[in-house]
Amino acid sequence: MADTEQSRVWETYSPEETFSIGQQLGQEAAAGQVYTLIGDLGVGKTVFTQGFAAGLGIAGPVNSPTFTIMQVYEEGRLPFYHFDVYRIGDVEEMEEIGYEDCFYGDGVCLVEWANLIEEILPRRYVRITIKKDLEKGFDYRKIEKKEVNCP
Repeated sequence: MADTEQSRVWETYSPEETFSIGQQLGQEAAAGQVYTLIGDLGVGKTVFTQGFAAGLGIAGPVNSPTFTIMQVYEEGRLPFYHFDVYRIGDVEEMEEIGYEDCFYGDGVCLVEWANLIEEILPRRYVRITIKKDLEKGFDYRKIEKKEVNCP
């Protein structure tokens, strides 16, 4: 599958900087966008997501919905659908929770571990990848944003 991409890379050296990048992207997010969030356990996906939510104007606590799969936040400037599909057994579980209404609705979606459900992602989405490099420091993160458009 070929895709066209525009990308941007940030390097952060603290959780606060990772939060800030998430916040910036949340401020830029538009209705109907789907963001995927890829990274190993403990890489800072939750910190990034908390920043993203803050950028949408969500003031309350934001945690990964690991066991509920999806959490909805409606108090920001856009509805925010936060998915964590790490524990999903089958893509049919996504259908049961009505993912299409979120992916193709008026809010913005952020999907942690989206590589596990690639077959149901929309043709256009924004892929965020977070990686550690311990040689550059314990709190170092490389964050890459890539706009994906699959034909």
